[in-house]
Amino acid sequence: MIRLLLAVTISTSISLLGTRYLIKWLSSKGIGQPIRKDGPGGHQTKAGTPTMGGIAVVLGAFVAYIISDLYNGIYTRSGLFVMLAILGAGFVGFLDDWIKIRNARNLGLNKKMKIIGLSTVAFGFAILMALFTEVHTEVSFTRWDSISFDLGPIGWVFWAAFIILAMSNAVNLTDGLDGLAAGSSTLCFSAFTVISFWAFRHPEIYQLDHALDLAVVAVSMLGACVGFLWWNAAPAKIFMGDTGSLAIGTGLGCLGLATNTQLLLPIICGIFVLETISVVVQIVGYRWMNQRRIFRMAPFHHHFELHGWPETTVIVRFWIISGFFVAIALGIFYADFVEVSDFREVFVP
Repeated sequence: MIRLLLAVTISTSISLLGTRYLIKWLSSKGIGQPIRKDGPGGHQTKAGTPTMGGIAVVLGAFVAYIISDLYNGIYTRSGLFVMLAILGAGFVGFLDDWIKIRNARNLGLNKKMKIIGLSTVAFGFAILMALFTEVHTEVSFTRWDSISFDLGPIGWVFWAAFIILAMSNAVNLTDGLDGLAAGSSTLCFSAFTVISFWAFRHPEIYQLDHALDLAVVAVSMLGACVGFLWWNAAPAKIFMGDTGSLAIGTGLGCLGLATNTQLLLPIICGIFVLETISVVVQIVGYRWMNQRRIFRMAPFHHHFELHGWPETTVIVRFWIISGFFVAIALGIFYADFVEVSDFREVFVP
């Protein structure tokens, strides 16, 4: 428990102070976010707001993880691999942000290069986990044997890469309003902190190696998101950019895989899933239904803006929805624990 408290304190402090420094430095260099012209009209006033604040999120989480493990801890392969994946995705996002700033346009890495970069991170993580850890290769819901459908090492690698790519892009799509992605991510990482620590306390049920170290990773990201949100709350003084959104999405995907909660992940991250679905529905409707737009604009947080909701109203209501999803997911997780515990008391000698 002390390691978790140490990690969240360090990550929050570094992110909070580091973001403040980034705002001053980026502003002094005139480094700001280009805003797409086809977005909501009110967003044009945000042009020039410092971006790449995700640097403070990634750095805060990484330093907190490293330092906290020095206290009666030990670096585990699972924890290190998750953190390396977060760093890798953050680097891909940094390149994307830097190109946008350098070219003074809202286009960074082209789609092909972005996919190659994220795929390298995703497959790298999956292969390292399959080769060097005792990760279970079953498709899982609340624990490794909840479904008992084994993909095998090769199948699991491709399944894991798909989940990471999906989550990184889902968070990236959601990052369009001040504090929306950071606030929702804080709730999601809190869920993984609880899940990982619970698995650590009940190894006979979850058989999750390195569970405590995964809890440290989750709480480090939680604290880093909170520290950043202080400055990113509306009206934002800085944006996280792809540096932050890709790192956060990758972290959530990797934690879902490492904790054997792959199919619980879409519930925990329900707001990100809904945002992604809104984009898919919009594209399908436009291309296959006589160019019909289902939403005024996608992702659908912009749809509500164009309906007249103030930006802060959209953000807070989406946070509430995210909280509901997290609560439902944790409820399912605990209900399964109670059922399994009762079964073991009755049938296991």
